[in-house]
Amino acid sequence: MSKRTQRRHARGGTARPVRLLGDPVLRTECDPVRTFDASLERLVDDMFVTMYEEDGAGLAGNQIGVGLRLFVYDCEDDKGRRHIGHVVNPTLAAAGGELLVESEGCLSVPGLRFETPRYEHAVVEGVDIKGKPVRVEGTGYFARCLQHECGHLEGKVYIDVLSGDARREAMRAIRALRE
Repeated sequence: MSKRTQRRHARGGTARPVRLLGDPVLRTECDPVRTFDASLERLVDDMFVTMYEEDGAGLAGNQIGVGLRLFVYDCEDDKGRRHIGHVVNPTLAAAGGELLVESEGCLSVPGLRFETPRYEHAVVEGVDIKGKPVRVEGTGYFARCLQHECGHLEGKVYIDVLSGDARREAMRAIRALRE
């Protein structure tokens, strides 16, 4: 997901190339993280730096070619509250409420945005980089972000939730970009 603001990751890290639609890693279900060590911490730092450099609101591991179940985020909810963090081995524990159709984009499908249905509320459960349980709950744009990033870890991109005319429009636009 992308969101325009000036942000930085305090701990540093190295930006990595974002994988684009068509790369098989984006269509592969990610494996659980099993090792919680300094390399995981560096990966999370790199993911934050990459997300900020690309001006995103969230970034999943497979979007930088790492097939592990984790994502980082920095986005606001429907009340303007900023949420910053990461979730390792996340599961979308709940998604509900009203189904909102709003413009959505993706760092792996740059330059395109489509009206995408997402639930107004989402709950993600997992652990942090130390293996401590975390539960993240979001509404509005943040709920959209949580659902979007969990989808990546299942080998899906946001265009997969589109249907009918919206999906046909998205596929035409993607083909036009590749030509």
